[in-house]
Amino acid sequence: MGSQAGSRTPGSGGQDVAHLLVRCLEAEGVKYVFGIPGEENIRFVDALNGSGIRYVLARHEQAASFMAEMYGRLTGRAGVCSATLGPGAINLLLGTADASTNSTPLVALAAQGALNRTHKESHQVIDLATMFAPVTQWSARVQCPQAVPEMMRRAFKTAQSERPGAVFLAVPEDIEAARPAEPLTPLPFDRVRADAPHPVQISRAAKVLADARNPVVLAGHGAARARAGAALVRFAEKLGLPVATTFHGKGVFPDDHPNALGAVGFMRHDYGNFGFDAADVLVCVGYEIQEFDPAKINPDADKRIVHLHRFPAEVDAHYPVEVGVEGDLPQALDELAAAVGRRFGDGEPARIRALLAGELDYGRDSESCPLVPQRIVADVRAALDPEDIVLADTGAGKMWMARLYPTLAPETCLLSNGLSTMGFALPGALGAKLARPARRVLAMTGDGAFLMNSQELETAVRENIALVVLVLVDREYGLITWKMELELGRHSHTRFTNPDLVAYAESFGAHGHRIEAADDLLPVLRDTLAADAVSVIACPVDYAENLRLTDRLGELHGPF
Repeated sequence: MGSQAGSRTPGSGGQDVAHLLVRCLEAEGVKYVFGIPGEENIRFVDALNGSGIRYVLARHEQAASFMAEMYGRLTGRAGVCSATLGPGAINLLLGTADASTNSTPLVALAAQGALNRTHKESHQVIDLATMFAPVTQWSARVQCPQAVPEMMRRAFKTAQSERPGAVFLAVPEDIEAARPAEPLTPLPFDRVRADAPHPVQISRAAKVLADARNPVVLAGHGAARARAGAALVRFAEKLGLPVATTFHGKGVFPDDHPNALGAVGFMRHDYGNFGFDAADVLVCVGYEIQEFDPAKINPDADKRIVHLHRFPAEVDAHYPVEVGVEGDLPQALDELAAAVGRRFGDGEPARIRALLAGELDYGRDSESCPLVPQRIVADVRAALDPEDIVLADTGAGKMWMARLYPTLAPETCLLSNGLSTMGFALPGALGAKLARPARRVLAMTGDGAFLMNSQELETAVRENIALVVLVLVDREYGLITWKMELELGRHSHTRFTNPDLVAYAESFGAHGHRIEAADDLLPVLRDTLAADAVSVIACPVDYAENLRLTDRLGELHGPF
């Protein structure tokens, strides 16, 4: 169920720039625009009526930006969000920055005051293009109608480049309403494909690996974007190499594979990190350093690094790249495997996997309520099929999911790991469901993050977008409490109260459920995921396990 047109003929309006913008979006293959209209972009919103694009009316522009981001992450095509000028545009900023730091294609469109008042102090006018510039790959203001086709094509080409990210365009209200004298049409769509890796770089990388004693592979989100999962498995199996992923790359190498080390990115030296301690060579595939600080796996900056990606690595003292192989990742992995000419013997990931499995076994056997986080992760895994999607919002729950959730396919456990933004999971779940309508979608969020964008329950109900929200209730910013206890030995200013979350969900027209015993969670998850409706599950969680975990990790010794 989408927004309804008024009494005017849908799509009427002729050759004004508002309709040109819509035609440009259609030429780029855009199916959805997420946003809230304002006085200065009513013509654009009206022009979407009768087009092939569905306007999803959000309840907050920040949420609209998260919807667009997750849609773009799952499709590889830029998600589009829209807002009016001033405060509306500013509210798009967080999701836009999140997309850039998560290397996700997004195009943010906002209205702006008329050109004849942007040079001076004027109602609701601020320099939006300058404000968005630090968090986008390109940020600009449309200066004339004739520039629209070129700027729109550039926006999508930039957002969907080798290093995807966010783009922002401001459209002044007088430009949007203008009717150019000559017809203007969208520019042809073109898609740049990855080049083949250079054979000299393959040869150099093969030499580094051939001389290695104990190489380890780290796969990042770029490997998932490049759909390099199958090639990564072939590479690991042919050379006998253990493979870890970043939190953002979860699933690109299946966690049930014998060579899997699990995910690295936790705030303490976790099981997977031990797999790197004795490594002399790191083969980093689609890894970007904002995903995970390389100092955590290369503290002495003494490991030789082979970097495989579509673009060069960022400079970092703990990431001194010896050989960079740029180009198509599946092809690079296959060619490098063929060139190495030796096998290493799979490393020793079995003990690491056993430790992770032991935590999940402990959770499955726990009958305590509030539930231990290990029980919640185990039940979520049991309730979801391998291709179903879970979004884990930032907080203590994210840490448990990122560490323990066995992820078997890429882009099925979605985290914000570049900016680590709270409040993205519920609105992001709407974008995920529209991107993958055949998949079941679960948003898993702490009660603190949930209340940041909980108004989007109304959007999901109104737009008939089925999803389940699992709210972990501890009435606390639990991750901050965890960090304060670790660093200071005490905590403060992290506690709050909640409304009745079941009644709250039902007030929006969603279904509400309350977990009152450990054995309730799995059947409720299965029932709500099968219901094809909007549901909220309030589940109490016991985060006393947080400090027990970090104490236990501090007692471990590696390498394994």
